[in-house]
Amino acid sequence: MTAATLAAAAPQPLIRPRAILFDWDNTLVDSWTTIHEALNAVMEAMEKPLWSLGETKERVRLSLRESFPLHFGDRWEEAREVYLEAFRAIHLDRLRPLPGRIELLRGLIANGIFLGVVSNKTGALLRHEADRIGWSGLFGSIVGAGDAARDKPNAAPVALALEGSGVEPGEAVWLVGDTGIDMECAYNSGCIPILLGSDATGEEFLGWAPRLVFPDAASLFQFVQGL
Repeated sequence: MTAATLAAAAPQPLIRPRAILFDWDNTLVDSWTTIHEALNAVMEAMEKPLWSLGETKERVRLSLRESFPLHFGDRWEEAREVYLEAFRAIHLDRLRPLPGRIELLRGLIANGIFLGVVSNKTGALLRHEADRIGWSGLFGSIVGAGDAARDKPNAAPVALALEGSGVEPGEAVWLVGDTGIDMECAYNSGCIPILLGSDATGEEFLGWAPRLVFPDAASLFQFVQGL
């Protein structure tokens, strides 16, 4: 389904966004292999079956404090420390921006749009990564897991990311991500759900359909410019 088709099916015409909040992992930067390796370090330590990369991509959606109790029960805090130690050891060296993302961000800023990040990556690690690739100055806010009272898909991190921006959650705010959790977060916060670099055919999008789907950063930017 194309962006134009989705726009035509929207309940009301889209307005030019005043703020765009981006997911981080696999929306702006490529981090699947890093997440996968750190998770399998946890699985091995917890004596659980290792995951394939495909299983990691299918299952990783929630923050550590939301997902690890489901996987590891009473040992979830121990598992979290194993994961964080493994992740910290490799994530900065392997961090790579996805194609076209820096051009997208700079173009949106030039158009006067407030930019923020809302991620389920632990906040300190998230901001360290943004610093490492020189992107911290591009965002008015960078909100990670643990920074707000609840994590995505709850609306709390969206409200925190918009504090001080002069923009309230609503139709003037787009939430751009690559998973159903991102779309659900947009619905929960009253913002526009935008899917980038993926498609909306999976079961995770049932009930949380994106308003628009863009295959790449260039098509997203061109659409915004046309509003």
